[in-house]
Amino acid sequence: MSRSNPLLWPKPPVIWSYGIAALSVAAALILSQWPALHLQDAPVSLFLCAVILSAWFGGVGPGLLATALSALAFYYYFLPPIHSLDAKPGEIPRLIIFTVSALFVGSLSAAQRSAMESLRRARDDLKGTVLELQSTNEALQAESLERKRAEEALSQAQADLSRVSRVTTMGELTASLAHEVNQPIAAAVTNANTCLRWLTRDQPDLEEARAAAMRIVKDGTRAAEIIKRTRLLFKKGAPQRELVDVNEVIREMTVLLRSEAARYKVSVRTDLAKDLPQVMGDRVQLQQVLMNLMLNGIEAMKEVEGTRELGIKSERGENEQVQLTVSDTGVGLPQQAEQIFKAFFTTKQQGTGMGLSISRSIVELHGGRLWAGENSPRGASFYFTLPTNAEADE
Repeated sequence: MSRSNPLLWPKPPVIWSYGIAALSVAAALILSQWPALHLQDAPVSLFLCAVILSAWFGGVGPGLLATALSALAFYYYFLPPIHSLDAKPGEIPRLIIFTVSALFVGSLSAAQRSAMESLRRARDDLKGTVLELQSTNEALQAESLERKRAEEALSQAQADLSRVSRVTTMGELTASLAHEVNQPIAAAVTNANTCLRWLTRDQPDLEEARAAAMRIVKDGTRAAEIIKRTRLLFKKGAPQRELVDVNEVIREMTVLLRSEAARYKVSVRTDLAKDLPQVMGDRVQLQQVLMNLMLNGIEAMKEVEGTRELGIKSERGENEQVQLTVSDTGVGLPQQAEQIFKAFFTTKQQGTGMGLSISRSIVELHGGRLWAGENSPRGASFYFTLPTNAEADE
């Protein structure tokens, strides 16, 4: 509803308004009589347009004039006998209907113009209010910017703390990781020597050499994957949200911590649900949560006698969530189990007390929940839920 809109031009002077009404009716009559346009059978539409135009630009008075002139022209030129002012009793209903229609559309056009002008005045008043609100908003934006900077600084500090925790944990796993990487490298060297022997025989056995070469590629790829996963856990940067397959994360961390579990004679058992929906989250952070829980379970079983089993389970939880469970057959939980999630609380001699606290923060930032419970017949179980992609979008 801009002022440049020709439909909202200011009303002309009164004399011009009535002149526009007369000219509109005259134009409608000329067009209806023009043979080339073939509009003789539809004069009503033209006269109604003239009434609408007159009422729009002039108001009620010019609209009534246009109605009267249109009724007279319609009566004289289009009601039989044509070109006559004699009585036409059979056509009176048509004239009445036309006149009533013209009055209706004319009043409707005038009312619409009045409403649009009221809206334009309200818009102008609103502009003044908006200008006042803009100055207030600028002050609020400055305050909001300071708060946002503080939140970003806090988020960065949390990300740095999370990365430090990962680096510290990976430092403790150096021996296990070195052993895990050394296995495929040693296997690749063995297969390379085997390949050379098959090729240097008097009659080289190409099939056996090819099979050995394929095993070398497989072992090299395995070592590269372990190094790649390890490097991701050292990566520094802002959290990156993406669709994550939690079963794939479980498999990756199982491979990465396989040597650590074997070091303490811990068997790892996985129970992964099929067709599990993906979750929206940061892959590295979810790996960190799972790594902390698995390492805690291994740590809890170092000194126990009997079966040492670490179980990782994925399943559909309540409210369309994915639930992961990490259970062990270790020493169990302390009497006040909730304390283990507090910062700096630890039962390990060399522990920092930050692993579970950071893990709970990560899970809650993903819209989930992390808690602990007793495992039967002994040990502890840690559960955490994550919203699926559909629930996260909602």
